Amino acid sequence: MSAPIPVLICDDSAFARKQMVRALSEWNVSITEASHGLEALEAVRAGKGHLLFLDLNMPILDGYQVLERIRAQDMQTLVVVVSGDIQSEARERVTSLGALGFINKPIDAKILHDALAEYGLADELERRNEDSSATGNSGASLEELYQELSNVAMGRAGALLSELLGVFVQLPVPRARINAADEIVTLLEQLRVESGTNATLCQGFIGPGISGEALLIFDRNSLEDMARLMEGDDELTPALQHEMLLDVANVLVSAYLGELGRQIDVSFSQGTPVILGQHYHLPDWDTLLRWKRTLTIEVGYKIEGYNINCNLLLLFTDDSIDELYERTRYL
Repeated sequence: MSAPIPVLICDDSAFARKQMVRALSEWNVSITEASHGLEALEAVRAGKGHLLFLDLNMPILDGYQVLERIRAQDMQTLVVVVSGDIQSEARERVTSLGALGFINKPIDAKILHDALAEYGLADELERRNEDSSATGNSGASLEELYQELSNVAMGRAGALLSELLGVFVQLPVPRARINAADEIVTLLEQLRVESGTNATLCQGFIGPGISGEALLIFDRNSLEDMARLMEGDDELTPALQHEMLLDVANVLVSAYLGELGRQIDVSFSQGTPVILGQHYHLPDWDTLLRWKRTLTIEVGYKIEGYNINCNLLLLFTDDSIDELYERTRYL
């Protein structure tokens, strides 16, 4: 058997890297892991990435920047992008930058095998040698797991927002944290101040053993640009603002929860979205303190070429965390 082919997995999510390592288990490869783009470039220069599986949304150096540097420096590596961003323009951009292919997250062995066959790589790889091993730390915490599940859900919601507005949506690295009661109080107190702009929308959701609140937060400067995208040059009246916020919430919150639910086998029901401060107010401090802890997921969306930024914040109640763990621990 020939020597293992050096394969590099670049993703800021330890959970996503672990999924890819498992999917590659049948192949005769030596695996190196990188958590951001600069690490990936160093590994390629060291000869550890003849084949590079590259995420797009990462800190320090994202996937697009990695592809640009690989091409500019004529590095010898084949790149397959593995991303939760399913916008058609994302696929077109990475292809124009030299990527061999594009695989949508989440990944598994069959999806990977089919993709490698499509790109003409399956015949080049042999079955894994028992002595072959992966390098790097593949362990993932629960928060990293929720972050990666959120990454896939975020990509689906971003793609629908892109279709709604006819734009390219820049996706961030989502943040998932389990917060203590005092941290929840601080976070939501900040939202009380921000909601004074009447640009924060709240929507409750519930599933078997799981419930929470989804908050969609805009800054005032974003609303005017978004109104022009959606309605032309009409004046941004309170009625138009209300309708616009509901439209965007229905796209982002529904798509996010739908994709998250698909991954953990939960069907979420959603309440009617309301503008914060008009028909709904955040819980008082005594109520928040009884939560003890919550799972908080933060996702930011930015529209390329416009001054439009919005943040999707999901708060899962204290008693939801154990149920989420039961539904995700097999992953």
